[in-house]
This record gives sequence, C-alpha cells and structure tokens, in this order.
Amino acid sequence: MNSFLKNYGSTLALLAGLAAGGIIGICSSAAATAVKPVGDLFLNLIFVIIVPLVFFSIAASIYNMRESNMLGRVLGWVMVIFAGMSVVAAAVSYLGCLIYNPVGEIDHSKILGTLTQQAAEGKSSIPDIIVRALTVPDFHLLLTKSNLLPLIIFAALWGYGTSAAGEKGKPMAAFINSGTEVVMKMMSAIMVLAPVGLGCYFAGVVDEVGSQFLGGYIRAFVLYIATLAVFFFGINSIYVLVAKGGSGLKAYWKHIITPSITAIATSPSAATMPVAIEAAKKMGITPSIADAVIPLGTNIHKDGSVMTGVIKAAFLMCLFSRSLTDPGTALAIIAVAIISAVVLGAVPSGGMAGEIFICSMLGFSPEMVGIIIVLGTLYDLPATLLNSSANIVGAILVDTAVGAGKKNQ
Repeated sequence: MNSFLKNYGSTLALLAGLAAGGIIGICSSAAATAVKPVGDLFLNLIFVIIVPLVFFSIAASIYNMRESNMLGRVLGWVMVIFAGMSVVAAAVSYLGCLIYNPVGEIDHSKILGTLTQQAAEGKSSIPDIIVRALTVPDFHLLLTKSNLLPLIIFAALWGYGTSAAGEKGKPMAAFINSGTEVVMKMMSAIMVLAPVGLGCYFAGVVDEVGSQFLGGYIRAFVLYIATLAVFFFGINSIYVLVAKGGSGLKAYWKHIITPSITAIATSPSAATMPVAIEAAKKMGITPSIADAVIPLGTNIHKDGSVMTGVIKAAFLMCLFSRSLTDPGTALAIIAVAIISAVVLGAVPSGGMAGEIFICSMLGFSPEMVGIIIVLGTLYDLPATLLNSSANIVGAILVDTAVGAGKKNQ
C-alpha cells in the first residue's frame, strides 16, 4: 500500500483536486469565480519556468548524448524504428478520433463564447508556415512559451556546440547540467501546488462551460483506452510476428506480462527498465542490443505519450469546432504529438511543456493547457504501460534489423 501511494500519490492528489474543482464549478458559480485566480496564479508560475526548463534540459541532453558516443549502426536503426513506431501510434489514435469524436455533443457556441482562443492567422504559404514554426527572427523571441519549437532547435544546437568546443566547452557543460538540476528542483516545488492550482482553474472552466464538458473527458478517456488496446494487443503483436515469426510472438507474450504489470505498479517508465531488459533477453533479443535500446527508448520512444498528444490536440480541435478531416490538420496534429512526446517527453515535467507546445503550435491560447492537462492526468497510467511495452517491441525490431544487416554484409 505504501509503495502504491509513493508511486501514484501525486496523480491521485491531482485527480482529487480536479474532482473537487469540478464539483465546485457545478455547484457554486460564486465559489468557482472566487478560486479561479488561484488557478491562474499556478498556471503563470508554470508558464514562466517553461522556457528555462526546455532550454537547459534539451541542451544538456544533446551534450551528454554526444559525449557518450552513442553512434553507429545500432543507433541508426533505433532512430528509424522508433520514429516509424511513433508515426504509426499517432496515425492509429488519429484514426480513432475520426471514428469516435473525443468531445461528443456539446454546446460549441457557449464554449466559443467563454473560453479564450488566439486569433486565427491570415493565410500563408507552406514555406512561410515552416519558417515561422522552426525559427524566430530575433533572439528575444525565443524567450516566450509561444515559440517552443525554435527554442528546442536553439537548445539542441547549443548542446552540440558545447560538446564540439571540447575542453573550452567544459565550463558551459557544467553550467547547463547544473542549470537543469536547478530548474528541476524549481519545477518540483511548483508542482506541489498542482492539485490546488489546477483544481481551482478547473472549477472556473466547469463553471463557464457547464457540466456537459465533463462528458467530453469521459469520451476522450474511453477513446484512449480503446486505441491503446488496439496498439498493445494488435499492432505490437504484428510487429513481433513480422520480426520474429510465430515462435517469437509466443515468446513475447510469455515474457511481456511481468514488465507490463511492473509498469502499472510503478508508474515511471524508468522504474520498469531493469525488468524490461531482463524480459527482452528471455525473448531471445541479443543482450547488448537489449542493454542499449531499452534505456534509450525509455527517454526518446513513447508511443503511449504520442497517442496521448494526438487525442489532446484532437480534443481541442473538436472543442472549438475545427475539422479533423483536412490532410494538413492531420499532419500538423501527428507532428505536434510526436514532438511533444518524444522531444519534450525527455524534459523533467515535460508533460506540461508538451501541452503548452500543443496549444501554441495549433493556434490556441496557452491558457488552454489547463483543459488538456486533465487528459494527461487520466492517461498517465495506461500511457506508461504502452511506453514500456513498445520499447521492448522496438528492441525486437532493432535486433532483427541489425542481424539482417550483418547477414547481408
């Protein structure tokens, strides 16, 4: 029991805060109005720390990865396979959103009249949109939560430059690694206030849009569980069957149970890593590949989080009556979901950064993060299950690809 509370105490507290906020919003408009400034205060604290959090974390991770010489054939296959699996995960969840609207029947006119939304930009050419998404014309524009993707690119270049500078870059390396630790502690301190802060914010949201809003969360949760089940039982099995055949599939399902239960029981993917590596070796994966791929995947391969990002984005789009059928919209949502899960997922408390990124890239006010963070909390446990199991599947695919490459030489 103590172990369960240790692993899930913060999630349970956050759910309790959101539930209390929802009850306040339904039962007392005056109380919801009174507590909403507390929620705004919490969100503002998050907003001001996002830029340093992303910069230090990305710069430090790029520096440390380059210094560890994680290059070569295995890393190349890892990146290709992880990227492909992430795209498939995003596409499956997006298809699910097309089949089953994550918001459902809601009074959109009331929502559009009460929730703020950034003004739509004028029509631009595709090259102009790409330039604006990837870069900013001046340095000071990096220091805003609305330009997280250019900040990520800048931070990655900073980490690369620090490593490339050799001995002269050592003082900067110490600075960015130290800065990462400091910002992590700051973020941890702020997140202690999350149950109260987000509960108060949610009370205001429910008061503004009514209890019908809660039904959308239920639909979105049902959609996530359904798409996750398709991926966990179906698509992962197809990956393993193609890579290792029937005997490999039998070994996979024989040994995947223990890491799956561990993922549910411990919550963080990192806590599942030793069990996952042991299970992968029992499945017949080359030990050196299991030892390298699964730890790397724990940081950069998060199929469950990708699916979470897609449904969060689709939830906002449907909430504001935006169409999901446009091909450009589909590509944008899939790309944003992958970046928010894979890149920002490696950032401490990266879920919050990812949600701000989703809002800014899709043209919504960053204040909408308070709406989709509820989904992130609901999805946390099942997403961890898929993140962990998909890393083992990824290791199976890499093992097969590297083995085939050696045979062809």
